[in-house]
Amino acid sequence: MSAPLPLRNIAIIAHVDHGKTTLVDQLFRQSGTFRDNQRVEERAMDSNDLEKERGITILAKCTSVEWNGTRINIVDTPGHADFGGEVERILSMVDGVILLVDSSEGAMPQTKFVTGKALALGLRPIVVVNKVDRPDERIQEVLDEVFDLFVSLDASDEQCDFPVLYASGRNGYANEDPNLREGTLTPLFEKIVSHVPAPAADVDGPFKFLVTLLDRDNFLGRILTGKVQSGTVKVNSPIHALDRDGKIVETGRASKLMAFRGLERVPVDEARAGDIISIAGLAEATVANTIADPTVTEPLYAQPIDPPTLSMRFAVNDSPMAGREGSKVTSRMIRDRLEREAESNVAIRVTESADKDSFEVAGRGELQLGVLIETMRREGFELGISRPRVLYRQDEDGQRTEPYETVVIDVDDEHAGTVVEKMANRKGEMTDMRPSGGGKTRITFSAPSRGLIGYHGEFLSDTRGTGIMNRLFEKYGPYKGKIEGRKNGVLISNGAGEAVGYALGPLEERGVLFVGVGTPLYEGMIIGENAKPDDLEVNPMKSKQLTNFRSTGKDDAIRLTPPRIMTLEQAIAYIDDDEMVEVTPKSIRLRKAILDPHERKKASRKKEAA
Repeated sequence: MSAPLPLRNIAIIAHVDHGKTTLVDQLFRQSGTFRDNQRVEERAMDSNDLEKERGITILAKCTSVEWNGTRINIVDTPGHADFGGEVERILSMVDGVILLVDSSEGAMPQTKFVTGKALALGLRPIVVVNKVDRPDERIQEVLDEVFDLFVSLDASDEQCDFPVLYASGRNGYANEDPNLREGTLTPLFEKIVSHVPAPAADVDGPFKFLVTLLDRDNFLGRILTGKVQSGTVKVNSPIHALDRDGKIVETGRASKLMAFRGLERVPVDEARAGDIISIAGLAEATVANTIADPTVTEPLYAQPIDPPTLSMRFAVNDSPMAGREGSKVTSRMIRDRLEREAESNVAIRVTESADKDSFEVAGRGELQLGVLIETMRREGFELGISRPRVLYRQDEDGQRTEPYETVVIDVDDEHAGTVVEKMANRKGEMTDMRPSGGGKTRITFSAPSRGLIGYHGEFLSDTRGTGIMNRLFEKYGPYKGKIEGRKNGVLISNGAGEAVGYALGPLEERGVLFVGVGTPLYEGMIIGENAKPDDLEVNPMKSKQLTNFRSTGKDDAIRLTPPRIMTLEQAIAYIDDDEMVEVTPKSIRLRKAILDPHERKKASRKKEAA
């Protein structure tokens, strides 16, 4: 058998929208991974439909390119802290990282999150300043920011002495000279080979492999991906899985081994220490388990995962329209799907309620849980979703603590005052405020996660859509007391039927409508926002009484303002504690948790009495 190629394992870290996936596309093209005539989609690494639509990386993925006789395994990491459960495990597979920063935006909070994890593991970074061709680039200041970031994260002297390349991922060049605006990515390949160490792996020891990603295949079953830490494994070799405490989870055989070649997973006969591979053949082994030769009894160290900070209730859809649009509506189907998700996504925890009809799903943030709900509705599920709530803890003195987030906001100078005022109302404390050039201000807050639920939509309205908000879990801190929620009440339908233009016309004066003419409604469904703080029950189905009398003037045609249609995330952020979002493959409806108005009044009286 031919000798294996020299290996380099690297991860690419970048904030959302800093050009990471585009750069990986160019690395593929310039390494000859694709044939010249091969049709390749843009952003090839964003393979999931939701990733393509949102333009973000959700799942960590592995790929591999060959350059001048060296195989470079590249791991693409998510930029959102909500998907950080992926990142922490992934970094244990690599020996070096490329930190990609935008030449204008600089080091952002989520860059800090992943970089902190990488530096703590002792990885030495290569810094790539991307998008150097931007007209508003500020390369020198951005490099100073990166250096300050490394110092604040307690980087070693070796890590602070990082090599820098100046690149444009879209145009496919990287240089050591910040003023060059042409060339290829060859300097980046050379830097990876010279700066990143080869995997320190023991080829002669017994086979050991730490599972960092879990995937499912309809034919092969569970596919476990990770890095071979020592030894060699061949197809059909006997193996067993150990948990963190060294207990045997199961024994079996490596029925299939696959290595990454470009975007494909290719079957191989054997894998050696240092390579990143996938193994099929085990039915119960999961993330953070050690897969090893049967003689091995000591598990490999697995990086602990940061705990979830937010939870939502996923319930069976019990609205009058249940079962009309989705094919998966029973609690058993929902439970199986959530358990499968919790298996492969270690940042999610699922607990079943006593009534067996709902599940408490805890995760890292609204976006992570929103993506899970969106994925499920596309698979044909119908769900009722509650308002997100934060997970509290007790400190040593028995005091209640809650999660805090670092919030970095970039706004036009004219909107800065409004943002500061709104954040203060939500118990956010300003820790830094400075001009960031171009008539913009960068403001940093430390705020309780509870106060930020539902703020994003309001923030975009306040800043006329020009503001950018980035959030990152900071710590568990003292409980901040009551935070004001939504100020407006809602308009609630008092019956079932279709919305009628004649009835909706006068209701427009009451507030903002969420439904249009012909929308099917049911009792207890929320059809709009009241202009006042109280909830109001209305009849949106009232039609004009037809009489034999002629009116002297012609009736005015009813002209309605287009209704406000909410996305899934906006709906989840909008609802109050006594409301739910009904999610089906075709619709997103807002409703009261208790549909019957008399039962609702009873429940609210009970709550007030308590």
